[in-house]
Amino acid sequence: MLIEAPYKIGDTVSFKLSSGEEIVARLEAESDKSYTLNKPMVIIAQQQGLGLAPFMFSVPPDGKFSLTATSVSCLAKTEKGIATQYIERTTGIALQ
Repeated sequence: MLIEAPYKIGDTVSFKLSSGEEIVARLEAESDKSYTLNKPMVIIAQQQGLGLAPFMFSVPPDGKFSLTATSVSCLAKTEKGIATQYIERTTGIALQ
């Protein structure tokens, strides 16, 4: 039986923070103490369904961010529909 890793560096992943926020980002690096994220976005509820908004408004959105491991409740590879929306939002490339 082939066992697939739940996520890897370079994947679009979802973080549930201990504060309750859910973040979608590209995983750049991982250690025991932190995660390095590229272009993190927060999940928001809209009238049309789920949407994405910048995680932080006071910094450039295309930077890399360090997230401490102690603030993360769980981490998983992002569901395909949300991952597609994330890629379209962060790159401007429309995927079919």
